[in-house]
Amino acid sequence: MTLPLSSRLRARCLDSAYALRQRVHRHHRALGATVAILLAGFGVTAFGIAPLAPDAADLPRQQITLDVAHHLDRLQLDALDGAALLLPRSDVTRADDSVDSLLRRLGVQDDGAAAWLRRDASARPLWQGGGGKMVTATTDQDGLLMQLVARLPLAASATEPEGPPSAFQRLRLTRDATQADHWQTELETVPFTATTRLASGTIDSSLFAATDAAGLPDGVAMQLVEAFANEIDFHRQLRKGDRFTLVYETLYADGEPVSWGGGGGRLLAAEFVNAGKAYTAYWFGEGKGGYFDADGQAKRRAFLASPLAVSRMTSGFAMRVHPISGQWRAHKGVDYGAPSGTPVRVVGDGVVELAGRQSGYGNVVQVRHAGGKATLYAHLSRVDVRAGQRVEQGQRVGAVGATGWATGPHLHFEYKIDGVQTNPVKLAKLAETTTLSTPQLARFEGTVAGLRGPLTAAAQVAGAPGRRFE
Repeated sequence: MTLPLSSRLRARCLDSAYALRQRVHRHHRALGATVAILLAGFGVTAFGIAPLAPDAADLPRQQITLDVAHHLDRLQLDALDGAALLLPRSDVTRADDSVDSLLRRLGVQDDGAAAWLRRDASARPLWQGGGGKMVTATTDQDGLLMQLVARLPLAASATEPEGPPSAFQRLRLTRDATQADHWQTELETVPFTATTRLASGTIDSSLFAATDAAGLPDGVAMQLVEAFANEIDFHRQLRKGDRFTLVYETLYADGEPVSWGGGGGRLLAAEFVNAGKAYTAYWFGEGKGGYFDADGQAKRRAFLASPLAVSRMTSGFAMRVHPISGQWRAHKGVDYGAPSGTPVRVVGDGVVELAGRQSGYGNVVQVRHAGGKATLYAHLSRVDVRAGQRVEQGQRVGAVGATGWATGPHLHFEYKIDGVQTNPVKLAKLAETTTLSTPQLARFEGTVAGLRGPLTAAAQVAGAPGRRFE
């Protein structure tokens, strides 16, 4: 029996559907994966045909024109165009500077200003006392000087010992708009600002080579010597491998680091390891201030061991052949070899008895101390004190020279008790130390607690010579 075509197609479809059902039942997992792949393919295809959207270039375009209001009118633009252009420039004075050389480096082309600076007394501090002074000049576009500001060191006080300064002088010279080539002068005293720095170093050849490698200002290096002067002979006792760590201040004048006077501020704390033995020093600033060890024992004795910060003894307290007379005689003091001009400091508090010239001593200073003691400093190239003046330990009284009976630059130093010359080396070592009172000791311990951490941090990098950081 032959079925109609439609019936045959229906039968085949039923057979195919039955077969498909059986295959799906047997392979349902594989079929699920296939469907997923197909769907993913549709997704990719959809992504691929998305860019077939109309091209933006074919879209209709419209041009819009708007009036923009000017924020500056013509008068304002003309005023800006005619405004004076001021150009500041800074530099540091040099020891051999003249008015012309300094102004040239500052970009100043102003003969009238140069002439005024040469003759006006208010500008003289710029050329006195050596270089290192910070100067800022403001000129117009033609190089005419409009203002000059200089930061100058304060004049040293004759009644205070040497030490880091606390302030500077700001000299401001401003062109007077009402009078040609006339200037208004303003001089004011301004306190420094300070930041704390840490440093470490190791002795390889000399102390000052190590402090230079560590980037220490000369003023801080000298304070390091002062702090340990009664415990370490920096000329004879230093060893290769000795090391130091310290905490110190850097001074700023109007935001610029100070370079005059050796630079640097106060040495706050230090440790010095000499021949394997560690020494510590902390600055405690009550009263005159001074350095103490961690237990509060003063580093400062009633008398310094030497009137020179760093020196070498060339002749001791003993019998000798006099270098000029050739006769065998007692040498009633000690001689220290040092370059001419080296600062000479008084070894203890006292009053100047003699300041002037005296036969073979040349330029000489004698200071009377308590307890019938006196010290004498001879052959000076200059005298920086006057008779009757009160001086404090460490204060400069003159400079090394070769005046009087001297064959070369050196300092002759005498120590007297009731007018009798005595060996100053022994007396300086036996001199008593100053002590802190109980209330002062409590405050000192707080100071040490605040500095011990930074000092320890500096010591942790001491293995790398010449480290300095803030």
